[in-house]
Amino acid sequence: MTTLAVEIARSDGAARRRFDVEVGEPAMVLDVLLALQRTDASIAFRYSCRVAMCGTCAIRVDGRPVLACRTPVTDGGLLLEPLAGLPVVRDLIVDMTPFWTAWRSVEPWFTPPADGEARVLAAGDPSREAVEAGLDCISCGACWTACDLAGTDHAFVGPAALNRAMTLVADTRDACPKGIDPAASIRRLRRRSIGAGR
Repeated sequence: MTTLAVEIARSDGAARRRFDVEVGEPAMVLDVLLALQRTDASIAFRYSCRVAMCGTCAIRVDGRPVLACRTPVTDGGLLLEPLAGLPVVRDLIVDMTPFWTAWRSVEPWFTPPADGEARVLAAGDPSREAVEAGLDCISCGACWTACDLAGTDHAFVGPAALNRAMTLVADTRDACPKGIDPAASIRRLRRRSIGAGR
C-alpha cells in the first residue's frame, strides 16, 4: 500500500478538496478515485468498463487529459480535474453535449448503398489501412479537452469529429488515449480537401 496526497476539483466550493488516500500497488488513477469515494461518497466521477473501451472515465490528471482506468499512479501527489472546454455538471463529471454535437455534425456513420449490398473491406484493400487508423476512437473527449480551439470555438468540430470524418472519407464504401493520432487524421483530411492526395 502507498499513501498519496490527492487534490480534486469540486463543484461545491465548501466540499473537501484535499485527501490522503491509501491504494495498493500498482494502481491506476481510477483506483484512487474509488478509494476517494470510499472516504467521501459525495465525490462525483464517471467510469464503466475499466478496460479503456467506453471512454467515460476521461479526466485531467495534473493538467493532462487521460483515461483514469489506464493511467498509472506515480509517487507524489495528484491533481484531478474535469475535462476542460466542457461544462461541469458536478466535480469530475462534464456535460459532453458540445462534443457530441460536433461529432454528429460530420454525420459519423456509414451509409450503406441504396441496394443494401454493403461490401466488406478485405485485407489488402487500399482504403482499409486509412480506415483502420481511426476506428479505435472511443469518443472519450480527451483530444477535445487537449485542443485549445475546440473548447472555445464551437464552430470548430474538434479532433475526434475530424478523425471520424477522415475515416469515413477514406472508406471507399461510403463517399477518430488508445494510440490514435487525431492530428494525423486532420492533416490527411486537409491534404485531401486541397487535392494533395493522402
